[in-house]
Amino acid sequence: MMKIVCSWCRQEGLPGLVGEKPPLDDPEETHGICRRHARALLEALPSASFPRVDLLVLVHPREPRLFDYLERRLAGVRGVKVLLDRRRGERRRRQEPVESERRRSRADRRVRDEVPVPPGYLLVWFGRGRPA
Repeated sequence: MMKIVCSWCRQEGLPGLVGEKPPLDDPEETHGICRRHARALLEALPSASFPRVDLLVLVHPREPRLFDYLERRLAGVRGVKVLLDRRRGERRRRQEPVESERRRSRADRRVRDEVPVPPGYLLVWFGRGRPA
C-alpha cells in the first residue's frame, strides 16, 4: 500500500505516518498532513464569523451573571468578544444514518479547539492570538 506521510512531521524529524491508501502494490510515499499540523494550520487562520477577534469567550447560558460581568470587564479589549453560548446540543434531529457522512468522527466537528475553563465558560482562540 502507498504510505501517506506528513511533510511537516518529516521536517521535524518525526516519522509522520498518517495512513495508507491504494494502490496496494505501490510501496511509494505520498504526502498529506497529520491531524496536529492540520489543527495548527486552521488555528492560524482568522475566524470568518468573528473578524478581528483573537479570543472568543463563550459563557454557559446558566451563568447570566458571569456573562454580564465578563462583558463589562472585557468591553473595549481589542480582539476579545464575549458571547452567551446558545448552542442546544445536536443540530441533526434524526438519528438515522446518512448516505455520505463527511466527518470521520465526532471529534472532527469543531475546527477550532475549545478550551474548557471552569466555571461556566469556554475560551476559543483564533489566528495568532493564542498565547504560547
